[in-house]
Amino acid sequence: MTAAIAVPASAADHHRWHRWDVQISRVQYDSPGRDDRTNRSLNGEWVEITNDSRWAVDLDGWTLSDRDGHTYEFRHYRLEGRSTVRVHTGVGLDARHDVYQDRRNYVWNNDGDTATLRNDRNRIVDSVSWGSRYDDPDSWTPRWGGHHH
Repeated sequence: MTAAIAVPASAADHHRWHRWDVQISRVQYDSPGRDDRTNRSLNGEWVEITNDSRWAVDLDGWTLSDRDGHTYEFRHYRLEGRSTVRVHTGVGLDARHDVYQDRRNYVWNNDGDTATLRNDRNRIVDSVSWGSRYDDPDSWTPRWGGHHH
């Protein structure tokens, strides 16, 4: 199950990324198993960011944050075209498709939260909400929410 929004691409500007090319594609906010704060459990909580364009996007200085202001900043990371990176909560060694926030506590609230991706100019690129904290019943789906642009 995936949520996608189809937006026509402009033929005029191929080499610049567009807002809709880079998006939060999935959120695993409820780590599988018991929430025991082990590194394995913390890394079972993640957000996937997908670049749907053909062009690589430099995510250096981009941020991923929750409603409470916990913020992860991408450093020297380039997201290749047509690829996805998974941002894990726990500790790990950054690789091509997995990066780690190096936290010892959970970030994403199981009962409701918002994941917000901002570019290096602090502009919102994408935002996904889920859970019972929200009035919009369409914002809730198991494991991950719908896009709010």
